[in-house]
Amino acid sequence: MEQESIYNDISTLPPKAQQQVVDFIAFLKTRYKQPKASKAAKRNNIIEEPFIGIWEGRSDMRDSSQWVRNTRESEWAS
Repeated sequence: MEQESIYNDISTLPPKAQQQVVDFIAFLKTRYKQPKASKAAKRNNIIEEPFIGIWEGRSDMRDSSQWVRNTRESEWAS
């Protein structure tokens, strides 16, 4: 369709119908929005993550395998 023909068709509509056309065009623009070129995912340095070091200095965690065994025994004891 030619743009001029579409413009003429819309301009002959009543104001309320013209607003519906505008609303529908806005809807279509959001529905068919072109995806933005995604930036390469920023890779964070794991050392900067807040969870690194949360167990630092815990004497009960020197041997994590033993800690797990002890915890299981105390929690699962019947």
